[in-house]
Amino acid sequence: MKITDIKVWPTRVAENRSWIFIEVNTDEGITGFGEATNSGGGGVIMVARLVELIRDTVKGADFAEGLIGQDANDIERIWQNLYRRFTTLGPRGLVTSVISGIDMALWDIKGKALGVPVYELLGGKVRDSIQLYTHVSNQAEPVAAARHARELVDMGYTALKTDPFSPEMGQHHRRYMDGRISAAGAQHGVDVMTAIREEVGSEIDLMIDAHGNFNVATAIDLCNRMTTINLTWFEEPVQPESLNALRQVKAGTDVPLCVGERLYTRYDFADVLSEGLANYIMPDICWTGGISEMRKIATLAETYYVPISPHDASGSLNVVGGAHVMMTTPNFYRLETSRPKPDQYNRVLTEPIEFIDGHLTLPDKPGLGVALDVEFMAAHPDPHWAQAGGSN
Repeated sequence: MKITDIKVWPTRVAENRSWIFIEVNTDEGITGFGEATNSGGGGVIMVARLVELIRDTVKGADFAEGLIGQDANDIERIWQNLYRRFTTLGPRGLVTSVISGIDMALWDIKGKALGVPVYELLGGKVRDSIQLYTHVSNQAEPVAAARHARELVDMGYTALKTDPFSPEMGQHHRRYMDGRISAAGAQHGVDVMTAIREEVGSEIDLMIDAHGNFNVATAIDLCNRMTTINLTWFEEPVQPESLNALRQVKAGTDVPLCVGERLYTRYDFADVLSEGLANYIMPDICWTGGISEMRKIATLAETYYVPISPHDASGSLNVVGGAHVMMTTPNFYRLETSRPKPDQYNRVLTEPIEFIDGHLTLPDKPGLGVALDVEFMAAHPDPHWAQAGGSN
């Protein structure tokens, strides 16, 4: 079964949010879809252009093997070739985002060709549904945040995450400078988490996402201020580049830590796990290398008895693809959904998915079990991609 074409669909789904989908076509008429969303900082254009580059062989260029004409069944070989092709530039991050979308589409194709869901190809189910966690909003006002947390619990969610420092630190997101927060900002974070805990009680898991906004001393201080909240985890206390920084934070607090949305492939997770630097990990299936790599990371974490909780800041196939891997993963905690209802995810799907009582049940259809609405995607291109002359 040969690959005949690869199309990229940078799709605007909200006022300031685009998702990037990849379509892989074959000579047997089977089409697969994957997701490679990484929209921040111009990521839409970068990912889409790289997909175009690797579609065809660049004549006369070294290591520039294209994907057209390759056997769509050879998922691992294609993964390895793409990953190693860009070794001199650094194969993780941008490259693994592109690999993620292609890899996901190839698994979708294989499942459709064999007539089974992807999770059956990965070894079969160890659970019947996927438990989710979602986000508390209204962080500027502790009472309002607590009220929203109650609404989410009433919807069936038993684990909630928020960034209680965002009223001050939101301006520094992706703009890290000195990693400090004011005394008032730190106390506000404590007040928000205290109000939420008092509202939802002790049985609900609470997590903090710090977005890597803090330096080592500040991160340790903020973690330790939260000891009475009984956090499930404090996420990304420092930027991801320095394991030494993470080592210091881990040594300075007893609060459980979670990292991994900006770690790419099992190679980045190996030292974190072997040194015991995180109590949970959260790779993103659209950034780390797709279904193939998420499965390997989960297995690596299983050997250290560390739970995995896939990250979601993206679109429909991020959630669905992650769910397929987690259906087969013993050391699964919960799957993140950045939206408590699937309405926005369903905008690009021909048939909706449902969140019921904080769970996602996957369709038992072949492949990923969902289909993208190509007509919707064609009618809603990312405006920057359209201005740059991009095509599908």
